[in-house]
Amino acid sequence: MTRYRHLLQQVRTLGHYTTDEEAERVLDAVVSLLGSQLTGEERCDLAAVLPERARAVFATQIPLPTPVTAPAFVESLAHALGTSLTAARWDASSVLAALATLAGDHLTDRLLAYLPRGYALLFGRADLAAVA
Repeated sequence: MTRYRHLLQQVRTLGHYTTDEEAERVLDAVVSLLGSQLTGEERCDLAAVLPERARAVFATQIPLPTPVTAPAFVESLAHALGTSLTAARWDASSVLAALATLAGDHLTDRLLAYLPRGYALLFGRADLAAVA
């Protein structure tokens, strides 16, 4: 099985999507939006572990000067997919949890350190950052 197909199957399983097309639509939307959030080494390192097709979607996005908050990420995804915030949160989590598995703990930790607080739950992790 190709790396892309494996990622797509993970997303389909995690998200309980009924078809590959549905899972691929969500995967593309989340990876595209994530591509606009990351810069520097984190962007390069994530691109290096993505399967070629997902990397192409990711790399075509021009990064924003600073990443948006997790709620704004979900809002943008809801708009892109034409769905509710609840469905978009589910979609984001399905893809980002699969990406966390693909990227491994070290890179996922770096991504979460780079992104604003609140993304951990979308990646399928507890948000254990200390509150000041």
